[in-house]
Amino acid sequence: MINSIRFRTALALGLVVTLSWLGAAAVTQRILAKEMNEVFDAALQETGQRILQLAVIEVLGRDEDGISQIVTALNDGREFYNYVVRNDQGQVLLASHTADLSQFPNLDMRGFRDGTEARFYQQAAVQGTIILTIAEPLAHRSEVAHQISLGLALPLLAVIPLSLLGIATSLGIGLRPLGQLRKQLERRDARDLSALDTSGLPSELRPIVVSANRLLQRLETAFEAERSFASNAAHELRTPLAGAIAQLQRLRQQSRDPDTIQRADQIDATLKRLTRLSERLIQLARAEGAQLLVTKAYDVRVILDMVAQDFSRGADAGRLRLDCPDQPVMSVIDPDAVAIIARNLFENALRHGDGGVVSASLSSQGALQVDNGGDIVDAPVLAALTTRFVQSARSTETDGSKLGMQGSGLGLAIVATIAKRIGAPLQLSSPIQGQSGGFSVVIALG
Repeated sequence: MINSIRFRTALALGLVVTLSWLGAAAVTQRILAKEMNEVFDAALQETGQRILQLAVIEVLGRDEDGISQIVTALNDGREFYNYVVRNDQGQVLLASHTADLSQFPNLDMRGFRDGTEARFYQQAAVQGTIILTIAEPLAHRSEVAHQISLGLALPLLAVIPLSLLGIATSLGIGLRPLGQLRKQLERRDARDLSALDTSGLPSELRPIVVSANRLLQRLETAFEAERSFASNAAHELRTPLAGAIAQLQRLRQQSRDPDTIQRADQIDATLKRLTRLSERLIQLARAEGAQLLVTKAYDVRVILDMVAQDFSRGADAGRLRLDCPDQPVMSVIDPDAVAIIARNLFENALRHGDGGVVSASLSSQGALQVDNGGDIVDAPVLAALTTRFVQSARSTETDGSKLGMQGSGLGLAIVATIAKRIGAPLQLSSPIQGQSGGFSVVIALG
């Protein structure tokens, strides 16, 4: 998550937007504070001038001089201005009812002056004989400034999260083509190297996809050449191998030397093993490159019965028992692919079992299960049996008359390749369920 482009970009943009909003709010607050002080000063000056005019009328209209008068409040409301009117000798002539005379200094000049707790404005009239000093508490201005700051900050508490959410959503929409491209790449493997779709991709991704398609095309060419080589080589080996086996059998029939006959038998076994290996290579090439699904479903029991009949003759006669349901089991897997699966599973069970009967059964849902007796296959070996040219311990015996000259290590690998391409689950287990030994393979063909 932390290393994702979306997270990093959203984080960076979120920080930029947040800092921008906070910076804009701070600048706005400073500008508003300056303008606010100017407005308050103008209001303080205007109020002082109006009070001074009234004070002049009041003082000049008195019958006696030297009287100090406190103006009573007209209501209980909060007053933001206090004032004191003095004569040029400093005697208080008039004052507001909340004015603390000790807090009003005798200013030596007219205009504005800042005190510790108030902002003062002083103005004189009647040739400087009547002097007005009006004060506004600094706490009032601080309170207004605080309210303005809250008014700027509170909307940001909603705007900033909404901005971050909008950034994340916009990035998700903008990066959606990357997700689509990733899904296309996830579907590509050695069996599907088709070109990536470039329609609807943004201009920034199109060169990358074009380069990836070129790479996929080169890989497809290389894999196809490899499959063609294996298939063609196996096909070409058939004829000379068959000729060599025929000549060897003729030589064996004509020879009377026991040592020569024994050597001929060993060579014959080797050539037959090489013939089976070439057949497996042809099957592997077909499993990797051929079309494995058909459009019209058919009864898979017919294919399995035909393959089982091939094992009912020769050395394995009577060892394979196939049980199929009475009702048809339909499948859209290519019949040749089903035959390859069945032949490899049957032959693998007959060859690597304990020499007893091999049980093969097809369920009504299309699951083919092949069981053979024998020792338990260890879990590490079991997990590696679908790897090419990997054989169980039983098939690695060195006696040429046994299994070591027969196995190729490709049977289960071919079945696994077909199963993966058709999307059918393949299960290998040992021991057989409910038994103390044996080996079981289950694959879905329906």
